[in-house]
Amino acid sequence: MNSPENFVPEMLEGLALANPEKLRYMPEYNIIHRSDRPNDGFVSIIQGSGSGHEPAHAMCVGPGMLDAACPGSVFAAPPIEYVLACTKIMNSRKGVLHLINNYTGDRMCWDMARELAEAEGVKIGVVLIDDDVSVTNSAYTIGRRGVAGNFFVIKACGAACAEGADLEHLVALGNKVNSQVRTMGVAISGCTPPGKDAPIFSCDEDEMEMGVGIHGEKGRRRASLPEADAVVDEMFEAVTGDLPFEKGDEVALMINGLGGTPPSELFLLYRRAAIRAQARGLQVVRNYVGEYCTSLEMAGFSLTLLRLDDELKRLLVAPAEIPWRVF
Repeated sequence: MNSPENFVPEMLEGLALANPEKLRYMPEYNIIHRSDRPNDGFVSIIQGSGSGHEPAHAMCVGPGMLDAACPGSVFAAPPIEYVLACTKIMNSRKGVLHLINNYTGDRMCWDMARELAEAEGVKIGVVLIDDDVSVTNSAYTIGRRGVAGNFFVIKACGAACAEGADLEHLVALGNKVNSQVRTMGVAISGCTPPGKDAPIFSCDEDEMEMGVGIHGEKGRRRASLPEADAVVDEMFEAVTGDLPFEKGDEVALMINGLGGTPPSELFLLYRRAAIRAQARGLQVVRNYVGEYCTSLEMAGFSLTLLRLDDELKRLLVAPAEIPWRVF
């Protein structure tokens, strides 16, 4: 990097320069937005949490996904004035949808910005995302944490928005996705945020943090690292037992890399998860293997299952385009 304080602004500027016809960058508020939004014919969908989780959230701005993002510094919620500015700039006659990951700082800044914007007449809907089964409460959250399941909320709401759905429908849809998605993560090494000289946590060579959060929060337990299949088995049981998922369910299965896990290992892990799903009687109709919600260079992964219905299957295959990859 050049300097820690410029890490996020320079990343966002680079993102905009790489997509000059599609994205606009507003450095004063860390806003990345679609060049063709807002549009009064569509709800505007916006999100913004701490940076360091890319491609979430700034790299998920594009047709069929987010309309704008206003990320904060690495692992820090955006300031209230960023969220308020983004909400007002992206306001349309059909309203603005806030997608919020369930962390104390995010909840506080988005709630306060919403109140200020609503006082100025902006119509806002809210979807709270809390798919992490690892913990019920932690020092970082009010209840469960929002992690990789966030991707499915963005994808479903973005697709429905492109079809012209109104704000009330999008809120109901986002809440439905959140109610049907579950995630658990594990890490074998921490990550080092810009400006720090040591990882936020460390594991011995033969250890893992089971249930780790995407900011390095403690999970369910620190334990010896078994073979890969045993790690997947424990996570699969935790995820499927939480909803619970049942024989015959159609599902989307995601193995998400946390930033420092090579693709070869992700597909090795997916193999075991797919075998377990088949044995449980789950029908995997959509699969996702790659990086969707990372933690800088953390070595680890998360496993996500989303129970599908006909509406969600249709929305997940709808066209979408973002700077990170094309769906």
